Amino acid sequence: MKLSTLKEAITRCTEIRFILPNGRFVAPHFHVTEIGRVSKHFIDCGGTERTEQKINFQLWEAEDFDHRLTSEKLMSIIQLSESKLGLPDVDIEVEYQEGTIGKYGLEFNGANFLLTEKRTACLAEDQCGIPKKKVELKEIGSTNSSCTPGSGCC
Repeated sequence: MKLSTLKEAITRCTEIRFILPNGRFVAPHFHVTEIGRVSKHFIDCGGTERTEQKINFQLWEAEDFDHRLTSEKLMSIIQLSESKLGLPDVDIEVEYQEGTIGKYGLEFNGANFLLTEKRTACLAEDQCGIPKKKVELKEIGSTNSSCTPGSGCC
């Protein structure tokens, strides 16, 4: 989710709620402790130089159980961050601590914000010797015997 999409979604929220990939809600008394602009300059395993920019939100739970972040307050934190940090309209990454700090993607389902799993990947598979599995069309046809030419399945 990009920053502009997040801001639009916040305007439609009566409550700010985040759901972890396992379906559990982040405690309602969470704080947004940081909003940052993160730049990453790196070389992948194939030797290609790359750059990446993200906006980072950090969620944190304290012992102040009566704390509730309103959509207006979150919007004001975002606007302050935009003016001070010059935030671009790029993807948001959310940090949240359970056993250790986890990094999540962000989506919105119309009512709640969903923290989505992020995965590592090889960016240079063609140079690292990662085999790509080739599938023959005849193998695809043989896996589903009910879908053969003339069977009416397609």
